[in-house]
Amino acid sequence: MSAEESDLSLVQRAQRGESGAFDALVRRYQHKVVKLVMRYVRNPTEAEDIAQDAFIKAYRALPRFRGDSAFYTWLYRIAINTAKNSLAARARNPVQLDSNGSGDEDRPSLEERMIDTATPEALALTEEIRATVSAAIDRLPEDLRTAIMLRELEGLSYEEIAKTMDCPVGTVRSRIFRAREAVDEQLRKIFDGGLGRGEVVG
Repeated sequence: MSAEESDLSLVQRAQRGESGAFDALVRRYQHKVVKLVMRYVRNPTEAEDIAQDAFIKAYRALPRFRGDSAFYTWLYRIAINTAKNSLAARARNPVQLDSNGSGDEDRPSLEERMIDTATPEALALTEEIRATVSAAIDRLPEDLRTAIMLRELEGLSYEEIAKTMDCPVGTVRSRIFRAREAVDEQLRKIFDGGLGRGEVVG
């Protein structure tokens, strides 16, 4: 049984009233949801609170889930919207991307994954490069920033991102392309010639 099929089985059991089934889904995705929310808020405690709120909203909306998309893309969409609503309510600054990956030591940071690791420059990745990439992402419009984070940090496919962001796949591709172009433009100031467009396609 695939992970998606396993999720759907748990969802169906939860819809029948088995509380343990939803608990299993929470345990499966709690860490990922918290990490996703951490791209929007810097405070780990606040991120955990928002993640918990997202799971509560997902539980309440579970009767309406029909399996038209994967459970985790549906859950990610709820988590993103919950994080955005939290920021709007508190009049916080726009999302900031921590250059070290917000403490996720198990996953390479975005700039490390986007830079061609075959080049000598990449092997000697400097703080200047990290700062440049992070600053370029910070300046992106929210839709571009969310798309590139879901692709590069969460590893979602274009189709999954489209479902999460509720937009066509073509729009996702355009947003990710534009985000990478913005980062590439800044990196050209450091690397002679910058990144080739094909080298950053995940």
